[in-house]
Amino acid sequence: MENQPRGWTDQQVEHFVGALLLVGVLVSATCVVVGGVVYLYRHAGEPPEYHEFIGEPPNLRSLKGVAAQVWAFRGRGIIQLGLLLLIATPLARVIFSVLAFARQRDWTYVVVTLLVLAVLLFSLFGESSWSA
Repeated sequence: MENQPRGWTDQQVEHFVGALLLVGVLVSATCVVVGGVVYLYRHAGEPPEYHEFIGEPPNLRSLKGVAAQVWAFRGRGIIQLGLLLLIATPLARVIFSVLAFARQRDWTYVVVTLLVLAVLLFSLFGESSWSA
């Protein structure tokens, strides 16, 4: 039977992508809320110090550091994990789209989506090599 569609139908792909985005956002939001509750529980009595801006500590700037903070059940680490999951959600969507287009044998969209993936990955990991 030559009329059977190859791979997944467009409707199946759209349904899966929608579910992927929904689950990604809900899981990341849950992490941020849990981290916020943990952080407020531990630091609610501390007075804020707004006279000097202090960015994220070095231990929250790497995956290993974030994992260690989450494992220690630290609020800032859990919040950071939620933000990383939020960033990973559209990245996972693009990766799935590449696989879906390849399964459908739509090579034009595979190439375009791989270009989008390259731009996303460069924006996430490549910028630090360009900054002085």
